[in-house]
Amino acid sequence: MDQRPHYNAAHRKARSLTMDIKQLRYVVQIVDSGSVSKAAELLRVAQPSLSLQLRTVEEELGVKLLVRHARGVSPTEDGKVFVEHARKVLREMDQIREVLSSTSSNPTGRVTVGLPTSACRGLSLPLTRAVAAAYPGIKLHIVEAMTGSLDEWIESGKLDIALLYNHKAYENVAWTEMMVEDLMVIAAADSEYARLDQVQFASLADMPLVLPGLPNTLRHVLERIATRLDMEIGVTIDCDSLQSIIELVKAGYVTVFPSFGMSHMISSGEFRAIPLVNPTPNWRLSVVLSKRTANTHCSQAIVQLLAETIRSMVEEKRWRANLDF
Repeated sequence: MDQRPHYNAAHRKARSLTMDIKQLRYVVQIVDSGSVSKAAELLRVAQPSLSLQLRTVEEELGVKLLVRHARGVSPTEDGKVFVEHARKVLREMDQIREVLSSTSSNPTGRVTVGLPTSACRGLSLPLTRAVAAAYPGIKLHIVEAMTGSLDEWIESGKLDIALLYNHKAYENVAWTEMMVEDLMVIAAADSEYARLDQVQFASLADMPLVLPGLPNTLRHVLERIATRLDMEIGVTIDCDSLQSIIELVKAGYVTVFPSFGMSHMISSGEFRAIPLVNPTPNWRLSVVLSKRTANTHCSQAIVQLLAETIRSMVEEKRWRANLDF
């Protein structure tokens, strides 16, 4: 049975919705704070005034948004729906302000960039420094994830930009192909495999491998080659965590990875990157821009800067790859 209070229906129909952005922010802050008094303090609004604003919104909508309890307040089911949509509206309003205040010569706003796990550690600092120097008005939000997740998020518009390996040609994205990067065998320096000058691809069948699981792009590259050679890769552990892969390699396992993704461990002498041959697996790296980005000026500026940063790192031999595009 519906326990929600029923405000006068005729009154509700007679009135048009008049709530404003301020009221949306107030309700969202109350829910986030879990308390009207805490929200009032954060918003620097008198508590009675905040309670009145909440009551006004509830009466206008004809539903109860919050319930009070000993620990404060919680959203009702209607309240959860309201807050979810209110957050979207507030984000859109913030984006409108950013777009209108941004110009091509002085872009201002927030840009979300997705970086694959294999590149994030080595690229985050150079990219952040480049953005701070060239575009101080842009706030960068870096998201690290496996390539499969980044593919989905750039297509859906959750990301403005992504750095992708062997990306999919979605309708709502534009891309710039940057380079080709070889995959290598990564082993601990004290491992028996670290003594090898190169590793035959067929030898992967007999190695204690730890690799990202399907549908990871790196795994797809290796599995396609294995199928072509009519062999199976001897994967001992499927692991989608880079930090866990590093710990497992330290313990004696080996992995196949671009050397850039392990550059800190290799430069310290803890790991060794060994060429993988006959054939040498590789993948193409592209900078991908979502056509659904809310701030075109900012996103295009970051796309260009990201491409320049990558190109400089390859030319300076800090990133082992071939600039073929």
